[in-house]
Amino acid sequence: MFNFFNKNKPPVERLMTSQLYDEKTFYKKFISDLENCQKEVIIESPFITSSRMKVLFPILASLVVKGVKIYIVTRNPIKHDAKYALEAELEIQRFENSGIQVLLCDDNHHRKLAILDRQVLWEGSLNILSQIKSSEIMKRTDSKEAAMQMFTFLRFDRFL
Repeated sequence: MFNFFNKNKPPVERLMTSQLYDEKTFYKKFISDLENCQKEVIIESPFITSSRMKVLFPILASLVVKGVKIYIVTRNPIKHDAKYALEAELEIQRFENSGIQVLLCDDNHHRKLAILDRQVLWEGSLNILSQIKSSEIMKRTDSKEAAMQMFTFLRFDRFL
């Protein structure tokens, strides 16, 4: 359970570190956060589409050049229908060729989140690497404690 009653900060101040975004406002802020990353990006998105990657891939590739480690956790493309499977395969190859590590899930992976520099946590219903038309919500929390809680809960230390 997340403890909002930490002695270091009053509960109201800790709650103010999170903001809500929808599909119209998410990418502007997310891209700004990405561009400010210094060490590590972890993105969990079950789907990857070429149309969304036209925007995101150049940003991710530029981070790799700067030495930022990037990890993509996604559903195994064999779990998709043919169209999505082909797009996901092509984008995964492009990720790996650029130095982005991809971790495939064989289960019915459906989580949508990002942890940036183990400081900023994005979580919600929006497929970060594929969203185009759907109405979604994402919560951004700027908190090392929240980011590390998610990192630990998902046991990313096994892979990273």
